[in-house]
Amino acid sequence: MATANPTELQVSSQDTNERNQPPIMGIATAKKAVTALDATKMLDPRWLKPDSIETEWVISVLDETIAKLELSCLVPPILASLDRFSALLGPEITKNLTEHQKLASKMEHLLASPEEEDAVRAEERRVSLCLLEQQLKSSVRNILRLLLANPSICKALKCEAGTREPPAEAFIKAFREFRNFMLERLLTNPTKEEEMVRFMEDVSLRIKKNTETVTASRAELLAAICTRDEEVQKKDNMIKGLKKSMQDLAENCKTDILQVKWEGEKQQKEELQASRAKCASLQQDIQQLRAQLKKLVLQHRASELALRKRKCRAETEILNWVQKYDADMAEKQAEYEEVHAAYTKEKAELSVLMEKHALLLQEYSQIEEERRIRQEKKKKALEELATMTLAATRIQAFWRGYLIRSTFKSKKKKKGKGKGKGKDTKAKK
Repeated sequence: MATANPTELQVSSQDTNERNQPPIMGIATAKKAVTALDATKMLDPRWLKPDSIETEWVISVLDETIAKLELSCLVPPILASLDRFSALLGPEITKNLTEHQKLASKMEHLLASPEEEDAVRAEERRVSLCLLEQQLKSSVRNILRLLLANPSICKALKCEAGTREPPAEAFIKAFREFRNFMLERLLTNPTKEEEMVRFMEDVSLRIKKNTETVTASRAELLAAICTRDEEVQKKDNMIKGLKKSMQDLAENCKTDILQVKWEGEKQQKEELQASRAKCASLQQDIQQLRAQLKKLVLQHRASELALRKRKCRAETEILNWVQKYDADMAEKQAEYEEVHAAYTKEKAELSVLMEKHALLLQEYSQIEEERRIRQEKKKKALEELATMTLAATRIQAFWRGYLIRSTFKSKKKKKGKGKGKGKDTKAKK
């Protein structure tokens, strides 16, 4: 729901005054009316429509935030009457609300507890507060997610939860105004801005005219005040005359007052005699009641003594129990102090051992790093050795093959030469 701009209200009121005036036909009047209507549309958020995807994104985010704020304001009254809303909310939302209420109670308990002077306990308290704060934020997000997933439940809660508190209502109203302002700023281009400036100048001129009208009205008011003062003066003179007539009437009434006073004294004497007779009868009744009281006191004195003895025994037993309690508490306090001293000593030893453990852990990490480097070097050396061995094996195999091939070639050459010589000797023969 958009809120009205004060400038818009002023413009609308001035337009109303102009409509109440006699109509003047003309081109200038028509142009002025059209300009005022365009400026009113420009300032009214209902006439503003997003013209880009980015603007729609921003406005959708702001609208979603307003919806979440409204639902967040409904959480406290729902928690106050959770049994009444459990049937409407369902088991999952009711469970989340119960957990949220428990977290809120823990937070209130921690905040209400006095601050510890011990630094360790103060740090633990601060850490607990931080954890509870994170859990509360997560719980609120879960509740809002579940409620937004059920629009019908949200609508029913808004109808049944009642009105919001004034601070929350003021914050939501201010956030809506911020949303309208952002929409107006996002949709205002330089041309519209110039039109708005011109419109504001026109409004300032109208304000100036209204100021002059107010000044004239003030002068009329001063004249009316002077007239009223004159009438008041006349009425004061009239009141003085009435007071004088009342004084005369009082003097005339003195005789009547003396007569009434004499009659009143006579009646007082008669009533005094009657009251004395009645007091005598009441005194007699008092004496009889005192005698009865004395008799009852004598009757109940024995029971009072028994009750007093019983009271003394009870007080003695209470005193013994208190002394026993004090002794037990002294023993418990001594035992607590011993345990606390042992705890402090063990805590100091634990801190020393933790420091040693940190040093040993650092040395162990260094040793592990050195071992890893040695293993990598060893692995690399083995890989190089395997590569060299494989290369040597291949070179030797190639060399052996070369030797065998060269040997076969030399034998073939020798056989060829021997066959040639035998053929020559046969030919000579």
